[in-house]
Amino acid sequence: MLQLEAKTFDELTITELYEILQLRSEVFVVEQNCVYQDIDGKDETALHILGKKEGKIVAYARCFAPQIYFEEAAIGRVVVKSSKRKFGYGHDILKASIAEIEKRYQTFTIKISAQQYLTHFYESHQFIQIGEGYLEDGIPHIAMLKN
Repeated sequence: MLQLEAKTFDELTITELYEILQLRSEVFVVEQNCVYQDIDGKDETALHILGKKEGKIVAYARCFAPQIYFEEAAIGRVVVKSSKRKFGYGHDILKASIAEIEKRYQTFTIKISAQQYLTHFYESHQFIQIGEGYLEDGIPHIAMLKN
């Protein structure tokens, strides 16, 4: 079973921060062959959702209170280590992210900027597509909203 934790930036250990940045780089930069600025200055204001297996971070997402990233609360950088994707950890980390937003920020409205190939995954968690698709860092994305 995936061990889930929510931490503010200041609560992260140096090792956890290193593992988060390593995982995000491994998937978003190397695997997806996308050169972009992952360290964007927003981690300090985010709530970090960690999914650990045997003490190592294998799944991750970051959440934002309303008015920080979007007008609505937001979830981003949802990622699962490639060797661990067959276990449903993406669903686990997204459910934990939604629950933390509802608990901490007292809102049920969440906006995401989803990679278009993952729309069915997010729709299975009651997100709906809004607006037209767009390119973000050269990858097709779509805004999605959960109410």
